[in-house]
Amino acid sequence: MGGHERGYQGKSYHWLTPQHILNPLGSFFMDPCAAPSPRPWPIARHMIEPPSNGLEVPWQNRIWLNPPYGSDTGKWLERLAIHGNGIALIFARVETKVFQKFVWQKADAILFLYSRIRFLRPNGSTGQGPGAPSCLVAYGKENVLALDSSGIKGAYMTHWRS
Repeated sequence: MGGHERGYQGKSYHWLTPQHILNPLGSFFMDPCAAPSPRPWPIARHMIEPPSNGLEVPWQNRIWLNPPYGSDTGKWLERLAIHGNGIALIFARVETKVFQKFVWQKADAILFLYSRIRFLRPNGSTGQGPGAPSCLVAYGKENVLALDSSGIKGAYMTHWRS
């Protein structure tokens, strides 16, 4: 999950997004939730990693957001919705208030992934599967196009608001 909170089952604090998810989405300018260095591959041109808090720095250009999963996820999604240019990887928990407020009401596209992501540890080794399915959430036209053309297997949605 993201870079600043306890990971799956409390065994790690940092989890990386696999390259088979990242690469088809194109390059990102900033990752405000980066795991600490060293990392096996760059996620974005500018990485905000602990002890820095990505919520406290200016966000610029296209953002990759794999936020800390937990009670603060909404703060990160709200910030991305306000920024309006990026893609978030979150659990597909559509019934939650955070999903309803910052995805259903604010996002421009969603790709519900067909299979669960096996996140990676900072050393590149594969972790256990997560406890829920995931989705990619796009904010801004460039990111809608990136999801649509990515070839990542899943159910793609746009225009759900009336």
